[in-house]
Amino acid sequence: MTSDAGTDRRAHWEKVYCEKSPLSVSWYQASPEPSLSLIEAGGHPPTARLIDVGGGASTLVDHLLARGHRDVTVLDLASAALGHARRRLGERAGAVRWLTGDVTDADLGGPFDVWHDRAVFHFLTDARLRSAYRAQLLDNTGAGACVIVATFALDGPERCSGLPVARYSPESLATELGPAFRLEEARAVSHTTPGGSVQHFQFSRFRRRAG
Repeated sequence: MTSDAGTDRRAHWEKVYCEKSPLSVSWYQASPEPSLSLIEAGGHPPTARLIDVGGGASTLVDHLLARGHRDVTVLDLASAALGHARRRLGERAGAVRWLTGDVTDADLGGPFDVWHDRAVFHFLTDARLRSAYRAQLLDNTGAGACVIVATFALDGPERCSGLPVARYSPESLATELGPAFRLEEARAVSHTTPGGSVQHFQFSRFRRRAG
């Protein structure tokens, strides 16, 4: 996850994952739905190249490996977050490409057939960072790519982990990503945090247009 609240974003997220268990952070999911079903709905086989943007300590990678995916990149600002995931996976971690960096400027190594982002984009409250994200998305996907972006919904929280966020509807997110991406599916999701709070998300699945 990333933010642009005038602080060192990497230091912020390293601190979060050094001080808290991955099981206690508000975004923790034991079962990463609807991400898994949206990835399947995108229509790409397990041989497809997939990147989990801001994947950190998420269990999504565990489930992807169990389903036969073998070309998975997990990107996060915080090396501590990736460390949690690698230790959890043990020997299976060797089947994953782990990348510590900022999605707005890292060398991602695309193109990817599937781009998955659960709750990175909504931390980009600065227009310059959103523009950089879009540029990376365009540079690292090709025609037909499946792009899944989840953000807080319009009635979701205004802050997360002490940082401000931007909230989106599927339509306003489509406008932000631009005309190269066609909105194919949107789901409203109520996420219950480990502390028992309910957060409203929207998950949107896009298709990269040809040309």
